[in-house]
Amino acid sequence: MINVDSASQQTRTQNGREVILSVRNLKKHFPISSGIVIQRQVGAVKAVDGIDFDVYKGETLGLVGESGCGKSTTGRTVLQLYRPTDGTVTFEGHELTQLHGDELRRMRRRMQIIFQDPFASLNPRMTVGNIVAEPLIIHRVIDNKRERLEYVERLLEKVGLNPFYINRYPHEFSGGQRQRIGIARALALNPTFIVADEPISALDVSIQAQVVNLLEELQDELNLTYLFIAHDLSMVRHICDRVAVMYLGKIVEIGPTDEVYDNPLHPYTQALLSAVPVPDPEIEEKRQRIILGGDVPSPANPPRGCNFNTRCPVRFDLCFHDPDPELIEITPGHFAACHRVYPF
Repeated sequence: MINVDSASQQTRTQNGREVILSVRNLKKHFPISSGIVIQRQVGAVKAVDGIDFDVYKGETLGLVGESGCGKSTTGRTVLQLYRPTDGTVTFEGHELTQLHGDELRRMRRRMQIIFQDPFASLNPRMTVGNIVAEPLIIHRVIDNKRERLEYVERLLEKVGLNPFYINRYPHEFSGGQRQRIGIARALALNPTFIVADEPISALDVSIQAQVVNLLEELQDELNLTYLFIAHDLSMVRHICDRVAVMYLGKIVEIGPTDEVYDNPLHPYTQALLSAVPVPDPEIEEKRQRIILGGDVPSPANPPRGCNFNTRCPVRFDLCFHDPDPELIEITPGHFAACHRVYPF
């Protein structure tokens, strides 16, 4: 039986910092089947294909990349919403891939998710109060109805909503308010780790900053740890302590946010950052844009060698040979998977 209260004491440290989540060789492949009556697997979509990363307690790790690169699948697989094809996910000293039933349910209290679409993720037939209270009922945290109601009201206040709205339905709120409801639901069980799956991409620009500021305030107040999935690189630089760049199911670069943005090592990271607009017109005019040719290969049939070799502007012969490049520490804390930047 897992003792959740003492779980944090089992986490390991790295470079003097406590590692709350450790992912090793994580893979999630979705089978491709053929046939009408008798189906057989003829291939697999390699949504996540062997990634390694750690998340330190109290930090925000950003996960960025193009649409379809595997960001959301990574977040859901870490939480075991998708069971991984291979690899390990160690959270607070416990190997999640080996847990089932009550043991996994007990660990779920300590890790939650904020979904991308605040309307689709809320049950339209349930009031806000019932939506936020549902985790408390499922996990039998607060059985007394009056105490549960008071707790839900305090949660709504904490995320900036009027507790008098408790009997309203999701369609009666704006997009930003609905996302605050989703945040309140994620906080209901006092988690230590939250996967924020593009929590602001469906919101108006004027509301995005409010939600990001709320997440930062809650992190400071509750000592939360975030895996922040996004494609808005300027917002990632604002909120994240470190950033990991994904391409076609693999992490190609990871490091401190300022280090990655000021000194990108991987050609794909360089191309992504060159597309971020700069508000100074003089600097913008002098910047060199990196235009990538071709399309992203299919995750069902990735290229041999480096996944980026079909579009890379600096590729050479070694990039087309197996095995594909591994993440190697180039400077302290800054890793890249590219033959061009390896120290020889």
